[in-house]
Amino acid sequence: MNKKYLICAATIMTAAALIAGCGSSTTSENTTKNTFTIGLEPTFPPFEFSDNDTFKGFDVDLSQAIADKLGEKLEVKSMGFDALIPALKSGQIDMIASGMDATPERSKQVDFTKPYFHDGYVVVVRKDNNSISGFDGLAGKTVGSQVGTQGVDLAQAAGATVKQYDANSQGWMELTNKTCDAVIINKSVALYYLQQGASKDLKIAGDAKLAPDPVALALKKGNKEQLEKVNKALDELKADGTYAKLYKKWFGTEPPKE
Repeated sequence: MNKKYLICAATIMTAAALIAGCGSSTTSENTTKNTFTIGLEPTFPPFEFSDNDTFKGFDVDLSQAIADKLGEKLEVKSMGFDALIPALKSGQIDMIASGMDATPERSKQVDFTKPYFHDGYVVVVRKDNNSISGFDGLAGKTVGSQVGTQGVDLAQAAGATVKQYDANSQGWMELTNKTCDAVIINKSVALYYLQQGASKDLKIAGDAKLAPDPVALALKKGNKEQLEKVNKALDELKADGTYAKLYKKWFGTEPPKE
């Protein structure tokens, strides 16, 4: 065999070795954890928010604990609140974990897990505003609330002109800049924001209204097996004390008795 053929043979053997190596790598990757992807809108602390490009909050921690129970790797995708259900239905995400009220209307499009929180809604105004004393004083006022939320429905029912926005941070900005008279938002979110320093300029007006529906996680409609797995994980997290620990971490109190 001459030198030319020896070189060709060596090249073929090297290529074969590389192909074998690639095959080994693929096998290894197949043994890694499956990815469990959640979608959220990250301007809703203490449920979810972004801190130096890291997602934090009660929903994030709870989703991580659920993913651990499922033996899967958690991935978080950020998007507008009104984009969450379409993303779930199209398979871009596996679960919505974004402080979502489990309303009958949404239940037509998604399957909700067992509830994990029940919140109220409040009216937030500037501290110098004495003309709004709660929901009854919103008629004819300009009120901000996040698109797709029950806050919008409450504002409309009160006779207000509603300014809808994608991110809750925009609502706080408009309230501070006096481009709206009030904001309707979840009580827990309002309290958290005021505790972070906003109480010097803003206040809650009147009493909270209990949300008609509890907060739950949302899964793709008809995936009964996945729903049972997540509900089982939730039950286990409540039984082993993890849920109570996370609740106290983010809301500062023990969870209410069921």
